[in-house]
This record gives sequence, C-alpha cells and structure tokens, in this order.
Amino acid sequence: MTDKIEAAQRILVSLGLPKGQHNERSALCLLALLNLTPDKAWIDAECPLMGITPIMDWMQVHYDKDYAPNTRETIRRHTMHQFCDAGIALYNPDRPDRPINSPKSVYQIEPATLDLIRTFDTHTWHDNLIDYLANRETLIVRYAKERQQNRIPVEIAPGKRITLSPGAHSELIRAVIEEFVLRFAPGSALVYVGDTGEKWGYFDAALLAELGVQVHARGKMPDVVFYYRVRNWLLLVESVTSHGPVDSKRHAELADLFRGSTAGLVYVTTFPDRATMARYLSAISWETEVWVAEAPSHLIHFNGRRFLGPYETS
Repeated sequence: MTDKIEAAQRILVSLGLPKGQHNERSALCLLALLNLTPDKAWIDAECPLMGITPIMDWMQVHYDKDYAPNTRETIRRHTMHQFCDAGIALYNPDRPDRPINSPKSVYQIEPATLDLIRTFDTHTWHDNLIDYLANRETLIVRYAKERQQNRIPVEIAPGKRITLSPGAHSELIRAVIEEFVLRFAPGSALVYVGDTGEKWGYFDAALLAELGVQVHARGKMPDVVFYYRVRNWLLLVESVTSHGPVDSKRHAELADLFRGSTAGLVYVTTFPDRATMARYLSAISWETEVWVAEAPSHLIHFNGRRFLGPYETS
C-alpha cells in the first residue's frame, strides 16, 4: 500500500508537478483518478470520472486515509487545480460548460497521461516519459484554449470585454452588466465583478479608493459593483441563482464593508426569473432594490420612499 503511494509521488515528480504537489495527498488523488487500488498493476490503470468527495471516499476505502470533510477545498485548490493546469487531469470533460462551482463537477485523468502511467515500472517508461514531456506544453496550451472557449464573454465598455466562468450565475452577471445598468444607471463605471472561478474577476481598486473604500482580499464583496457618477451612487449588486440575496445580515455586512464610501450606497438583488425570486422573497431586506432578468425593464423597490437611490442611515 505504501509502495504504491510512494511510486505515485515519484510519478508526480517525473511529470514536473511543483513541490507542493509531491505530497501524499496529491499521490492519493492521482491513484484515485487512475482507480489504482493497492492490488492492481500500473498497466491496469483506468480513467473514471470523479468528484472531490468521491476521491476522498476512495482514499479512505482503498488506502485507509481518512481526510476530514473540511480538507475538501484543500484538495480542490492545492492538488486538483494544479493537476488541471499541468494538463494531467481534465475538468468536467463530460460537460465542459458545467458551472465551475457545481456539486456535479468531476475530474478525469488526461488520456496521454494515462497511457504513459500504464507503462510505469517497465523498461519503456523512461523513453515514453521523454516523449510525453516533449509534447506536454502543446497539450497544456490546447486544453487552456478549450477552457477559454467555454467562458462567458461580457462587454463592460464599448470594445472592452472580460470573460467569466461558465454557468447560470455568470449568465445573470452578464445580464446585470449589459441590461440592468443600461436601463437604470446608464453610463456607470464598472468597479468590480466577482467570478466563481476567480474571486477578483475584474476590480478597479483605484476608483474604489477614490471613493474612500479600501477592500482587502478577504472582504465579502458583492457580485458586482458599479459607480453611477451622475448621482454619486455605488450600486452593490448580488446576483442570485441558488443563494445569497441582500437579506438583513448581508445588508449589514455590505454597509460595514463600504462604510467609508463618499458615494451613496444602493443595495440591489438580481434574479434570473420570478420563480427564483419567489424562493427568497421573505428574506430580502427593506431599503433595497430587486431586478429580475426575465423582466428587465422593471425594478422592484422595497419600502421605497424613492424609486432608486441610497437611504440615509439613522
């Protein structure tokens, strides 16, 4: 059992993975992706589709390695991300447009890597490894292009675009940027866009600093922030597809995060449709706005002394 783990660690070193992925955790992840139990030979390696939790369960069953549930994110961020970046594993090969934070996300060993590993501990391993490494950069570039093709383009200004990770949440963010602002805060400057795949998808820190707000990396930013210069408003937008409307708790968090702002704060919750909104209607905070993408020309204001605008704090 230990011999197989140590061999997997040697393979990771040979494949050029960074030192941070030479550990036992990463070796076990590799063995799981190969479905290589202690009794199997390397030639018997397979290529199942596996999510993070099934990988952890597999480790416990076959190698008696019991990782705590809170290490799930460590495995995802500090092993599987690097496997994908190195091109030795594929992310959602069965459905590349699956949202990046979907609980159904899966990984699979990359075909050329599988073919190589099946020759480990044979007389052909060394020559095969040399050929594999010679072609690795080309494959990594190709897979990176394929991932990029599945991202969602968003126009944030005439002729200027960013891309977001695929999924319903990003589609709603695109609607907010391209439709909501055009109707209710035309000419606004985009300050921040979060991305499920990359926390700081777009961030104009200089503009926010001009308005008296300094945000640290751990700050609980809303999904989108706009500066409506004509009215001197900061629009703090939460895009809700599965969780996270501006309820009273979130309202207080955002008020604290943006407390130094010289611009008035406007809190907005957006939904893709009224069916989704209905699930969260009772939680939405007073003194906020609600926009539904399926009815883009309408705005719902809660306790509205005005149609849209910041409220004075008592």
